[in-house]
Amino acid sequence: MRDVRIALLDMNNNHANQGFKNIKEISEAFKQQSEENISIEVFDVRFKNEIPNIEDFDIFISSGGPGNPHREGFEWEDKFAQFLDSVYQHNQENEAKKYLFLICHSFQLASIHWNLGNICKRKSYSFGVMPIHKTEEGEQEFLLKNLPEPFYAVDSRAYQFIEPNADRFEELGMKIVAIEKFRPHINLERAVMAIRFSDEIFGTQFHPEANPAGMIENLKDEKNKEAMIENFGMEKYLETVDRMDDEDKIMLTQAQILPRFLRLAKKNILKEIEAMA
Repeated sequence: MRDVRIALLDMNNNHANQGFKNIKEISEAFKQQSEENISIEVFDVRFKNEIPNIEDFDIFISSGGPGNPHREGFEWEDKFAQFLDSVYQHNQENEAKKYLFLICHSFQLASIHWNLGNICKRKSYSFGVMPIHKTEEGEQEFLLKNLPEPFYAVDSRAYQFIEPNADRFEELGMKIVAIEKFRPHINLERAVMAIRFSDEIFGTQFHPEANPAGMIENLKDEKNKEAMIENFGMEKYLETVDRMDDEDKIMLTQAQILPRFLRLAKKNILKEIEAMA
């Protein structure tokens, strides 16, 4: 039987990044735990203009990354837009599906590409361990099934997705499955935090790959530390550092979302390979 082939899309534009390291670790752990042969290849999308040929892979995980998710005239932007369309189109036309997970920057790029709502700059940079709320659809979402309400995840972004276009969601059959914490004392729209783009494509505005060690590393960065203290105060900052390795917070989220995505994708891919044999 042939390998199950995973492509990891690095969207960090040559910036050192904890999140991508975590994505690689989760993918490697999945490979070690699988009885089947799993191959993993990395593509440096923004810095080297590398993009996987979708025919050569079964599963794609596209990372977060710095900067503006709106088009700035780079060559990779067209390639990435074509890649999104190719995966989406392929799944509409073929029995053997391709699976795609989009994180933070990649999630924003896809939401802009499919014209799903307003992706704009936040008033201030958001960084920290945040409560995320499931929507009604989110309660039924397989990838969120084993998480509490609310669940906790690492948020790290200068942009946000607000004012979703309900007609466009309906037209494309996409569903909002998680939203930002409701803060009644702050008169701001709640951001969309996770979308089920299709049966095979899922995305989060937060970082499901984050782990406590990486988060503590990130908090050593002055910008992140300041953003967190500015948004939540020193007490909240200290509480977050203290809660970092609580088993029911980001450790649980990391253990659930991406591993479940990979296991489900592999199960469906193997079924298809067997059916075609």
